[in-house]
Amino acid sequence: MPRKAAQVSVADQHAADGGAVAVDRALFVLRAFRAGDTTLSLVELAQRSGLYKSTLLRLLASLEHARLIVRHGDGRYGLGPEVARLHAVYAASFSLERVVMPVLQELVRTTRESAAFHIDQGEHRLCLYRVDSPQPVRDHIRAGDLLPRNRGTGGRILSAFSGARGEIYDTIRREGVASMVGDRVPDIAGVSSPVFGPDGALKGAVTLTCPTVRFDEGFRGHVLAAARQLTLALGGDFPYPA
Repeated sequence: MPRKAAQVSVADQHAADGGAVAVDRALFVLRAFRAGDTTLSLVELAQRSGLYKSTLLRLLASLEHARLIVRHGDGRYGLGPEVARLHAVYAASFSLERVVMPVLQELVRTTRESAAFHIDQGEHRLCLYRVDSPQPVRDHIRAGDLLPRNRGTGGRILSAFSGARGEIYDTIRREGVASMVGDRVPDIAGVSSPVFGPDGALKGAVTLTCPTVRFDEGFRGHVLAAARQLTLALGGDFPYPA
């Protein structure tokens, strides 16, 4: 009789509800490759996936057939040319606006406050995308506006994850979120969290702003969840619990 695993593998822990187990496992094998990896041995793939080597070999045979994996002469495995082809198709069709705007719209729908996506612009930060609160009393920043990089939660996030020093930035890096009242404008409060790309690089900051009288610490969880969603959509890993 086949052996039964004493515990659920890492690959199976990330399986889709109602999905095909073999497909979930094969895709998890591909995800075992991380930034900086060129090739991985069978032992390394087994360690990262938690799968038996016998199971891995069957999955790798199918992935090789699909040109998603290549087995090199030394017996190690690397990503195959089909990955590059799919990346080219994705890159040609990718639109940051189509990824970011639905997340901002959902954040506004949930909180009824204004949401924005900021990117680094040297000494400033650029409000790249913005969705206004449906409430009449709100701040009036628009997409395209330049804002201070050293004030406001969006700027604090960009500074913190660009290496800024100080207790405030250490706290932001530890918690993955910044929430402040009156840091940029006395009557405005904000909550921001970082968004990362596939290489761990900072891509921007998702920010929620509101009048100070409507500030709610519960906004932190909503913003963290939005930052996680955007990071995953951009192919990154979000290291903070939502």
